[in-house]
Amino acid sequence: MAESNFVDYVKILCRSGKGGAGAMHLYRAKYVPKGGPDGGDGGRGGNIYLRANRNLWTLLHLKYSRHVFAGNGSPGGANRSFGKDGEDKTIEVPCGTAVFDADTGEFLCEVTQDGEELVLLKGGRGGLGNWHFKSATNQTPRYAQPGEPAIERTVILELKLLADVGLVGFPNAGKSTLLSTISAARPKIADYPFTTLEPNLGIVSYRDNRSFVMADIPGIIEGASEGKGLGLRFLRHVERNAVLLFMVPADADSIRGEYEILLRELTAFNPDLQDKQRVLAVTKCDMLDDELLEALKSDLPDIPTVFISSVTGQGITELKDLLWSQLNDEANRVMTLTHRNLDARHRVAEEDNFDTSAGLDDEADNWADDDNFDEEDW
Repeated sequence: MAESNFVDYVKILCRSGKGGAGAMHLYRAKYVPKGGPDGGDGGRGGNIYLRANRNLWTLLHLKYSRHVFAGNGSPGGANRSFGKDGEDKTIEVPCGTAVFDADTGEFLCEVTQDGEELVLLKGGRGGLGNWHFKSATNQTPRYAQPGEPAIERTVILELKLLADVGLVGFPNAGKSTLLSTISAARPKIADYPFTTLEPNLGIVSYRDNRSFVMADIPGIIEGASEGKGLGLRFLRHVERNAVLLFMVPADADSIRGEYEILLRELTAFNPDLQDKQRVLAVTKCDMLDDELLEALKSDLPDIPTVFISSVTGQGITELKDLLWSQLNDEANRVMTLTHRNLDARHRVAEEDNFDTSAGLDDEADNWADDDNFDEEDW
């Protein structure tokens, strides 16, 4: 089986640069026998930045580049010469990427807007040269500060698709067919369960040259929040959708029952998902007559509902109108979910192992919040 190009989870080892040591130097010249201290400061260690890039759609480019190391700062020199700063490293990721500590699961940061840039790991500051420590009572200090150590951390990058509408339904509910009908997306469509093995995005055209983004989330099954089927792997992509479009086929045993199972799986994964706007589309209605449609209406949940057929186009215009009104309903708008510290069972099982024996240097923690060096720091 060919490997998927859709990568939404990677684990990488990052290390910022350590600061260069300050120089301990005493100036000497032929006619200046007692020139005094002139050791320069060490250079700053390189930072590691996280930057959002709208031209990226997956984390595939990071899958085989699992180590990101910034450059170290150079030591200071004589004549108050400053050391060179270490080279910064920038990790470019798709919009909607969140970062977690791989060891503790702690949320670190996220980027959602194109061009947004955050410091993921800060490089160590360079040490001060001995000329900073001269005084009337200590005119020739023979010491200088070492640079701050590097910070090493293994992080998990999780991509959560940024889409206006997320399609939620059991396998073979017609999600991929609908997406291919109302957008230019061409997902794989077949008559067996779990045809879709990765999320698909489509741009849905609307009136007056307006549009919105729709995401086809791979089929969720009962027990997905506990790790069954494919739902656990892709449930995170539902968190950032403004509107959830539940899709239940007309030939289901109970439309309300299937809808409640889907909603239960979402809320078990993240309770905040129950606050999102929800719309129900009853699919595959092209073979039903008016009498059967009326009978189905008695088994509907109390949310906006549209009867559609992606094959004949029945109800597609009404569905677009309803979704557009929900997306632009400021009175009922629910803030899109961003990060959330999820339980360990919500992590993808296929985690790689890294040697993190170096860990975080205690000295870096001690100096992390100290913006001013003085003689007592070391």
